[in-house]
This record gives sequence, structure tokens and C-alpha cells, in this order.
Amino acid sequence: MDIPRHVAIILDGNGRWAKARMMPRNYGHVKGAANVEVICRAADELGIKYLTVYLFSTENWRRNQDEVRALMNLFHSYTRTAIRQARENNMRCRVLGDPSALDATLQKNLRELVESSRDNTGLNFQLAINYGSRDEIVRAVRKVAADVGDGRISDPSQITEDMFASYLDTGDIPDPDLLIRTSGEQRLSNYLMWQLAYAELYFTQTPWPAFSKKDLELAIEAYNQRTRRFGGLKKGEEDREEH
Repeated sequence: MDIPRHVAIILDGNGRWAKARMMPRNYGHVKGAANVEVICRAADELGIKYLTVYLFSTENWRRNQDEVRALMNLFHSYTRTAIRQARENNMRCRVLGDPSALDATLQKNLRELVESSRDNTGLNFQLAINYGSRDEIVRAVRKVAADVGDGRISDPSQITEDMFASYLDTGDIPDPDLLIRTSGEQRLSNYLMWQLAYAELYFTQTPWPAFSKKDLELAIEAYNQRTRRFGGLKKGEEDREEH
């Protein structure tokens, strides 16, 4: 199969998976966090080079505060586990999003995760936490404006798509080839909207805690059935148009 270089996943359905088992929502989040390691290993085995997961959005702060506190506690323990997993599995980890709203200890853990894995050469693993695509773009615009004000950008023609993309949280990461969203929802939910411009989208009814290596393989099989034209036409397709 043609293995996508970069796969992005929206980890949806933790609460519904737990509810179906007569368990509290946080039980689903715990199981979902454990499944991240499973899919990281599966992605590495399949030859995926970049894997990006949506852990917590800028909009998730609106949830019930007890659930938010439980998620933050989970992230504390998960980041410590991720440091060990990155070392054992040779993963390089990056963090997407604005960490400033997170508590000081979690910010420290995330910095340690990034720094301790910087020289690893295996799977590139991105965690999107307190991340929203609109927020990311606004922050990038502010950085561009600051560079204009400081004179580092003197000509508006310097601001190209490639240059602007370098100001995003994913500045040194290739755009996703494939987006997977679990648990049946079919929307982007403010996730990587710039980067997903030409990604293939795959939606599955399987909730995230139950998402397995086989489910990942099914998504890649579906990806292989698509023809990626990036707005153009393949040879012999002149009678078809894509917008």
C-alpha cells in the first residue's frame, strides 16, 4: 500500500464508549489515553512518519469543570508516561497549541517531553493540547506582524503561503495526507484547518478507545482508493474537473 507520510487523528468518542459500558466519562478518557501508545506503535510499524493527535481543544475548556479537571490530571500522568515511551520507542515529540493556559507543572512536563526526545529519529509524534486552528492562525499573524514591526519583513511580497506556514505550530512538519476522525462525527472541529487543505478525510464509527491497528489499516486502505489531484488533473482526466 501507499502509506501516508503524515496521519492526523481526532480522538473522538471516549465518553460515549464509557457510557455504553455503564462507566463514567473519565474512564473512557483513561482508556483513550492508553490507546494513544497502541496506535503510535502501529503507525511506526506501518511506516507512517508523522502522527498528530488532538488531545484537548481551545473549546474544550467549556466542558463541565469536573471533567476538565479530570482531563488535566490525566494529562499530567500521560505526559510523564509519554517521556518514557518516547525514549523506549525512539519517538520525537512536539506540542501544538498554546501551553500558556495550562498549569506550570504540565507546561514543564511538556517542555521536558519535547526536549528529551528532540534527537530521536523514529516516529514524529505531535500532541495538540489547548490547540485550536483559528487560535493558531491568529498567533501566527501576530508573529508576522511583530516581524514587520521589527523590520525583519520589509516587503509584503515576502509573505507567501510557504512563509506564513512556517509561522504555524507545524512550521517544520509536512501537512497531513490523511485525517481520521473516530466515533462517527464528520467535521474538523477547528483542527489543522490550514494544514488539512488537501488531506484525504476518513470517518469511522469506531470510538477512539476501541480504535485498533486493524482500524488504522482500514483507513489506509481507503486512502489508497483515493486519487489525490491537489486541484489539478491527472493525465487522461481532462474531461473531469476538481475545485
